Amino acid sequence: MLKSISFLPLLFSTAAYAQGEAPSPADEGGEAIIVTATRLPVTADQVPASLTVIDKAAIDASQAVIVSDLLVRTPGITITRNGGYGTSTGLRIRGADSDQTVVVIDGVKLNDPSSTGGGYNFGNLMVGDTARIEILRGPQSILWGSQAIGGVVNVVTALPERPLEASFDVEAGSRETVSARAGIGGVSGPLRWRISGFSFVTDGISALSPRLGATERDGYRNRGGNARFNLDLGGGAMVDLRGSYASGRVDIDATTGDTPAYNLNEEMFGYAGVVVPLFDGRLVNRFAISATRTDRDGFDPRRARPRNLDSTGWLERYEYQGTATIADGWQATFGLEREESRFRNYATIPASPTAAIPAPIRANARLDSAYAQLSARILAPLTVNAGIRHDDHDRFGGNTVFGGGAVLSLFDDRTLIRASYGEGFKAPTLYQLGSQYGNAALRPETSKGWEAGIEQRLFDRALTLSATYFDRNARDLIVFYSCSGVPTGLCLVPGSVTVGRLGYYDNVSRTYTRGVELGGALELGGFSLAANYSWIDAENRSPGALFGKALRRLPAHTANAEASYRWDFGLSLGAALRWSGDAFENEANSVVLRDYTLVDLRASMRLTDGFELYGRVENLFDRYYETALNYNSLGRSIHAGIRGRF
Repeated sequence: MLKSISFLPLLFSTAAYAQGEAPSPADEGGEAIIVTATRLPVTADQVPASLTVIDKAAIDASQAVIVSDLLVRTPGITITRNGGYGTSTGLRIRGADSDQTVVVIDGVKLNDPSSTGGGYNFGNLMVGDTARIEILRGPQSILWGSQAIGGVVNVVTALPERPLEASFDVEAGSRETVSARAGIGGVSGPLRWRISGFSFVTDGISALSPRLGATERDGYRNRGGNARFNLDLGGGAMVDLRGSYASGRVDIDATTGDTPAYNLNEEMFGYAGVVVPLFDGRLVNRFAISATRTDRDGFDPRRARPRNLDSTGWLERYEYQGTATIADGWQATFGLEREESRFRNYATIPASPTAAIPAPIRANARLDSAYAQLSARILAPLTVNAGIRHDDHDRFGGNTVFGGGAVLSLFDDRTLIRASYGEGFKAPTLYQLGSQYGNAALRPETSKGWEAGIEQRLFDRALTLSATYFDRNARDLIVFYSCSGVPTGLCLVPGSVTVGRLGYYDNVSRTYTRGVELGGALELGGFSLAANYSWIDAENRSPGALFGKALRRLPAHTANAEASYRWDFGLSLGAALRWSGDAFENEANSVVLRDYTLVDLRASMRLTDGFELYGRVENLFDRYYETALNYNSLGRSIHAGIRGRF
């Protein structure tokens, strides 16, 4: 399967490209190395998966402060945001729902067990100390398990290479926005360590559209940090400790007007792992435990009891992964995992301070998994892989998925032909199973997809062109149904024959998605030009009146382009364009979200080695647009800052 080209990193770096798209670490032979697709380091030309890699140089050049602003410029990805920074932000990979994407930070899954769909809110994911972002498209449940129907976003934070090193970025801009991040670390004998922190504050914009009369600014702040420690025990053995914390507050609006309401969000995780090689490194074993906690609280000062939302989710994972080198070019990856999730949610919190607060809803689940994947270079130009995964859920039972792919490299790696098939699944969430709307009989959502593509490198790799076609069917999707009238069947509270409820979840929906991703990049000295285009045809295939309708809030056509020039004396100028076609707000396709085009300008000037001034203008022409009906978007914004790397 062809890797699509992510234009953003290509424009700002001349390093070796991973998947023909973005600079990434290189091995001794100069080949790019990818770690996400197979959960072990392999060269890019051996990966039969559609992958975009954005490295630190590209992140710095983009001047982005929130990860979603980087992701939306890559092929096949669309973003829905309910207002300005910090508001609910969903990411869709090739049309799959946001909660069908696995988010991983430093090896830890961050999807929220307490949310309705179990997905991750990208509105709170700041760039911080990120050194690398990998985006893996298509069903990827063989190695990544539940929720990987759409794909995987893997964020890797920095690790030091020198005895002592540090970095910082400080900027200010429109709407009293101030962003700062800093990190320090080093290598001392067998120990590598790094500690970092970030802060982001803005007065923001009205979350609700000003066209509805909303004028109050809804501010946002987010602060947090990361820590990583690697201890080399010798002989390839290693102890790895990682942790992260972030706390945010965002002001929100009602759907009808301005409000003083706000939400608090707190996320934290910890990871501890040990790597033990055996048989002269031919068998590498990794044992790890990780835990995450997500707290979401809502407040409305107009209420006598201000708190109106209290929800907490916990996720604990226990992992063993083995990697065996069978022969030259033949590797097997296999593992066992246990995932324990639980949540606590107060369905209702009375406004009266004298009213008793009902007992919270609690639920938990366990998911045990086993997986194996074989990668083999059968002939010098041909690499194939195949894998299988079985999951056993304590609620819905067992589920097995398969996958495989091949990469054919021709003409000294100038032509790459890729093809792959993958299956994905998503376990019902705790909310869908155990909330007041829950259905204990839910089955997992499933998908099957394939893709094929070609990449051509020309003129000593100065020009790279690529094309990918993909196709995916998804079944048993879980949707919410409202109840009215005399309650019967699933509209009855479980265990009751008379008491009804407002609604329930059930497996009833199907979708079919196909599309094309095109990319190109040109590097000529200090000049860079790159672009990508995505066509996504996503339809509702559920029987009934909505059959054949386009999925909501998903533009069929999107395109990105950038150009930049860097002079030898340190000045760099660039321009970026993002276009999104029409989309439908509702399932009946009767309300249209109009297309829009955004233009950004960027500049940077190297002062001395390690220090740089930079600035940007976002949405240069102050274009108004909506990714969700009646929700506002950021207008023209101007930012300037300074960064240091030493």
